[in-house]
Amino acid sequence: MNAVTHEKVLFGFGLETGVGEVDALLAHATQADRDALDLVTLSDHPYFADRLDAYAVLGVVLGRTVRVTGAVNVTNVPSRPAPMLARTVTALSALSGGRVALGIGAGGLWDDMARLGLPRRSPAQAVRAMEEAIVVVKALCGGGDPVTFDGEFYQVAGLVPASVAAPPIWTGSGGPMSLAVTGRLADGWLPGYAADWRSARVARSRPLIDAAAAAAGRDPAQIATIYNLPGRFTAAPLAATRDDAGRWIGGSVTQWVDELTAAVLTSGAGGFVYFPVQDDTTTDLALGTWAGEVVPAVREAVARG
Repeated sequence: MNAVTHEKVLFGFGLETGVGEVDALLAHATQADRDALDLVTLSDHPYFADRLDAYAVLGVVLGRTVRVTGAVNVTNVPSRPAPMLARTVTALSALSGGRVALGIGAGGLWDDMARLGLPRRSPAQAVRAMEEAIVVVKALCGGGDPVTFDGEFYQVAGLVPASVAAPPIWTGSGGPMSLAVTGRLADGWLPGYAADWRSARVARSRPLIDAAAAAAGRDPAQIATIYNLPGRFTAAPLAATRDDAGRWIGGSVTQWVDELTAAVLTSGAGGFVYFPVQDDTTTDLALGTWAGEVVPAVREAVARG
């Protein structure tokens, strides 16, 4: 597997997005900020009535915090036209002092999206639209001459770019075509299905990103792999920290620290977004353990090499 090193490993937390979870998500966002995490993320499912709009939440979260970066993990591109998405992320970046990253995905729940009145796209069309969206967002950031783009899915005519720099762009790519887009254009990759550095999915996918990056004249090492990582914390070490399918389930703080340190130093992990699991531990306590015990210890171990 590709062993990539990065100047800074990112540590994040996945926030709640339920309509009935507003107090908790805002409290956890400010807790993550106070405890010096790098990142908070939000899922994007605008077709579900019980979910909050991701970008509305992101604006509020960035307004309540001072250090942490916010990202949608990942943006449902079919429901957010690329030119408007560019305006949204540049506005949030300007308001927050650059504390925004753009997670972006091709979309997949087409029956649900159809209820929003969105046209269905084939898998190939969805990937081409995602690629165009990345191109358009980048073109409409950083100032410069007016942009004209006449694509298959997006068109702009003489549109002046915002003076704000483009945020880091991370994809939620899964198939070979979208992984190639990641290699050509993105700054990072968020593997789907909570796949981690030991998974077969990552082992077969990351080389496709690297090959596409090299073919485009890019350094593959500059494309971070940032893992969505659910798991639980236990007082005592577990006999096995992975289930029968090889998926990480958690363990003691020491087991977490050893596993994540190895993921960075051996497998080149560029970051982790922690998601609590349903157990007897409250989210407050899980976030406190993650931010207060695991993350500082992994940072220290990685710094030592």
